[in-house]
Amino acid sequence: MTASTFHWSCKHTWRRSAKNTAWCLLGCAIGDFGTILFFQLTQISFPVLGIMILAIINGLITSIILETIILMRQGFVFNNALKTASGMSLISMISMEVMMNLTDFVLTGGAILTWWVIPIMLIVGFLTPWPYNYWRLKKYGINCH
Repeated sequence: MTASTFHWSCKHTWRRSAKNTAWCLLGCAIGDFGTILFFQLTQISFPVLGIMILAIINGLITSIILETIILMRQGFVFNNALKTASGMSLISMISMEVMMNLTDFVLTGGAILTWWVIPIMLIVGFLTPWPYNYWRLKKYGINCH
């Protein structure tokens, strides 16, 4: 696809990229929120930046695991599913994770989960990579699910 034929107005691609982004968000949120909640409940003394870095890493891991399982259910063999899940959406997952944690820090002053910050983190986490996922799907036909 050339630059002159690319467009941002395909409803089908927006829906498909939204579904892909939502699966990625689910996987990332499991690891991210689980890590933050662990430190919040155990009150282990650890720097906020360290908690957020661990949350990002765990979010990436759980997202890759979830996407690998989804791809295997679609007929991929394990090695191909893992390679596809870890390679195709890494930029999307990293941007999602960084923005979710930045949102948490800006709104709460730390790595803190509260009833009101979680929906905001999820919305920001979804909206950040969604245009990239649309572009990648529209331009290259690449998606993970």
